[in-house]
Amino acid sequence: MSATAESSSRIDLPITGMTCAACARRIEKRLSRAEGVASAAVNFAANRASVEYDAQRTDPTRLVEAVRALGYGARVPTAQTAELLEAEENAAWHELRLRFVVALAFAIPVAALSMTAGHGGGANRLHWVELLLTTPVVFYAGAPFYRSAWLSLRHRSLDMNSLIALGTGTSYLFSVLVTVDPLASMSHEAPVYFESAAVIIALVLMGRMLEGRARRRTSAALRSLLALQPPVARLLRDGVEVEVPLLEVRPGDVLVVRPGERLAVDGTIVWGNAVLDESMLTGESMPVARTAGDEVFGGTVNRTGAFRFCATRVGEDTTLSQIVGMVYEAQGGKAPIARLADTVSGIFTPTVLAIAVLTFVVWFAVLPPDHRLSSALTGFVAVLVIACPCALGLATPTAIMVASGRGAECGILVKGGATLERAGEIDVVVLDKTGTLTSGRASVTEVLTASPGVAPDVSDGDPHTPQIDAVKGMSSADALLAIAGAAEQSSEHPLAVAIVDEARRRGLQIPPVSDFETRVGSGVRVRLESHLVIVGNASHLAGGRPEEA
Repeated sequence: MSATAESSSRIDLPITGMTCAACARRIEKRLSRAEGVASAAVNFAANRASVEYDAQRTDPTRLVEAVRALGYGARVPTAQTAELLEAEENAAWHELRLRFVVALAFAIPVAALSMTAGHGGGANRLHWVELLLTTPVVFYAGAPFYRSAWLSLRHRSLDMNSLIALGTGTSYLFSVLVTVDPLASMSHEAPVYFESAAVIIALVLMGRMLEGRARRRTSAALRSLLALQPPVARLLRDGVEVEVPLLEVRPGDVLVVRPGERLAVDGTIVWGNAVLDESMLTGESMPVARTAGDEVFGGTVNRTGAFRFCATRVGEDTTLSQIVGMVYEAQGGKAPIARLADTVSGIFTPTVLAIAVLTFVVWFAVLPPDHRLSSALTGFVAVLVIACPCALGLATPTAIMVASGRGAECGILVKGGATLERAGEIDVVVLDKTGTLTSGRASVTEVLTASPGVAPDVSDGDPHTPQIDAVKGMSSADALLAIAGAAEQSSEHPLAVAIVDEARRRGLQIPPVSDFETRVGSGVRVRLESHLVIVGNASHLAGGRPEEA
């Protein structure tokens, strides 16, 4: 048992070619029955298969082969997998959109003609026009439905593509028969159903396109999280700074970070001080001072100060990568209601087919010979199309995918579908104020001075007030704000930005300064005219050293 536990592994396989939840269920069953597999969960919305397996009995290559044997695409994850999947996703999206545009362009005139067509010779000519317009919709726009239906039939299973293919295919073929040989339809005035086939294909494609757009937005949100890591890192090797790809960074490497740059990996500062924006991890907008010995995290931003740190966690071990992995795992997990939907949809399609056949048989048996075929066929197609279980199989996994992806985009991590489902029972919510209830950006709300009034003139001789020509004539509050803004205009600290923004909002003239000096975590010192101006915390104003973090 311990040997099995030691050899137990887990892998997330990217899957392509799935068109509905039934496809995911088919792959899941095949993987679950594969030798050495302990469990398998396929998420149609995320296009991923999470597999736990015994590494001594099977390997990822065999798992991929098992998926491909069903007619779907799969690959062993590599460093380039994300880029390849993004390219395939974009290509599939553009192809889907083109099919929808073609279907819509032809379905609209077919529907219009079907409402104006009568009977007799003139009607038959219009039927030929409808045939010409519907054929591209069926054979091009609807081709994926028929391919998927044939694939399902080969593996002795039925899904929603089977219903769509049967419904639209039957409508099209019967209409072709009526158009080409009206006598063969057993009715001289049998109607045609070209508009049913064209409009149904267009509507289903529109639904899949909307679903695809939601999936693309969620994928983009996850990619934006990964984009927080820079593609290259600056290493210190033999005293020389060298830029290398992020994948080449190893634990123990010493990295150099300059002001304004993002950290590539997690590590510990070995030299220097810095002020880091860690809002992507903590949600706290105020940057924090870090010095030698402090831990730092990849994806955070260095606001001020240059420093060096030793890499401790790289690649998938970084905090940021674990966050993204948690979001993917949440998307792949199934909520209890999702498992129920899978069970119901698994028996739904055969049941619908049986009801459709029964409907055809009953109507064909009870109606007069002149109308029974067309009426029975109408009932058959109606049952297939209206009862199509698209929403049943797609709603839950799509909702989980979009919710977890949107949450990640907003800084909210959902641990899984079950957790998301239980969120509906929440009675009390405790929120972190900064960045959640507030904007997360500092601003000046009030300026307080020790001596309210007008800034003194240089000639008043008061040794306790600043004799600065640039603020003469201003009120004490405006003079203080202008001086502070002058000192802070070269700083990137959020409080400094807030002070400068408020000075500009009031239309104050910010005077130039010289000898700018910043003390990390404490404040700044500048020379304004002939005066030394100090802005910062109490320790800095008292002339002390910056407080140790």
